[in-house]
Order: sequence, then C-alpha cells, then structure tokens
Amino acid sequence: MPEQVMNVANGSIVWMIALFIIAVVIFQALVFIKLAKKAAPGAGLNSKEVSRAVRTGFISSLGPSFGIAIVIISLIALLGSPVTLMRIGIVGSAATETAAAQIGANAFGVELGGAGYNTKAFATVVWTMCLGGMGWLLFALFFTKSLGKAEKSIRKKNPKAMASVSLAAMLGAFGYLATEQMINGISYAIATIVSLTIMVTMMSMAEKKNINWLREWSLGISMVCGMIGGSIIVTLM
Repeated sequence: MPEQVMNVANGSIVWMIALFIIAVVIFQALVFIKLAKKAAPGAGLNSKEVSRAVRTGFISSLGPSFGIAIVIISLIALLGSPVTLMRIGIVGSAATETAAAQIGANAFGVELGGAGYNTKAFATVVWTMCLGGMGWLLFALFFTKSLGKAEKSIRKKNPKAMASVSLAAMLGAFGYLATEQMINGISYAIATIVSLTIMVTMMSMAEKKNINWLREWSLGISMVCGMIGGSIIVTLM
C-alpha cells in the first residue's frame, strides 16, 4: 500500500474512531452478561451454570479467532491496523471483510493495494465495508422486538413448536455455513467431518459421565482436530 494511504489508514483520527467502536462492542458484551445473569434465575440457571456458560463461550471463541489470524495480517497490510480492528472486531468474518474490500476497490477501478490505490480508493473500500455490514444491524434494530413478540405468541400456543423452530433454525444456519466450506475441496470436507465426529463423541461422553470441563472445551478441541485433519489431507495430496 502506498505510504500516503498507509499514513491516512493508520492516522490518529482513524484510530480514535476504531477504538470508540470497539469500546461500544465491549460495553455491549458487558451489558449482555449482566442482563443474562439477572435473567438466569427465571430460566432455572444458578450462578455456577451461568459462569460455566460464560467460560464456555469464551473458550469457544478462541478457535475462530486463531483461524482468521493470517487473514487479519494481510488485511492490516492493505487497510491499516485501525480499520482492520474495527471491522473484524464488529463483524468477525475475515472472509466477508476481505470480499467487501475487494468489491470496494474494484468499484473504484483499481486492485486492492495495487496501482492507483490512493486515499480516495481507500475511502471507497472503507465505505463499502461499513455499508455492507449495515443490513443485519438495521434488521436487528427494527425487527428484533416484533420477532420477540411473535416468538412469545408461538411459545404460548405450542411450546414444542417453538423449540422445534429454534432447533431447525440453528441446524439450518450452521449446516449452510458448513456445507458452504465443504464444497471448496476434500480437505475442507474432511476437516468438517472430523470436527463433527469429535464434537458429537465428546458431547456424548460428557453427557453420560457428567464431565463439565469436556462440555466447555469440546468445541475448541473439535475445531483444532478438524484443522489438523484438513492439514494432513492437504499434505498427503
């Protein structure tokens, strides 16, 4: 990236904006944890179970965080540290942000980080990334309350139906994300199958023998094993 663009990308103003946004995200996380602890007794959860859930969520987030480390390094070279921190810190999807950056650069008529990549091109890229991530945020802002009312209405009429809908939604979402990666190649498919097999095995073992720590670490362990399995296939091929 040209020095002039890099100076703008790593400028103090951009850093201030990025840190402010990250501070908002951290504040939201703390508020959600506080609200979850407050609502836990109504859901039949005690303080130990809440602490275990928070710890499990933290551990589960480590795998995806390490997985995007290489992409983050490449984005820093193209977009600067503050913009990368701001976008990955909010969205968390390196693939989405990389695609958005490339689309923004192409819309300006240049290659991302290539010849002609000036401050205006950089601004176009940043605007593309930010506007591209507004859709689900606006949807959540305007429709979360009404969807919550619909969920309560369905739960009153048929609690089992709501449980089935929630389960189907989760299976559909994760199934879509998994199959989207599996079709990229045999190594991706093997990584997914290995992760799924180990996850199911560990959760079954934890359920039968009541091993709490295994429940907490199962997702992280299965992801690491899946990545190792995919890497072995790539090496052998």
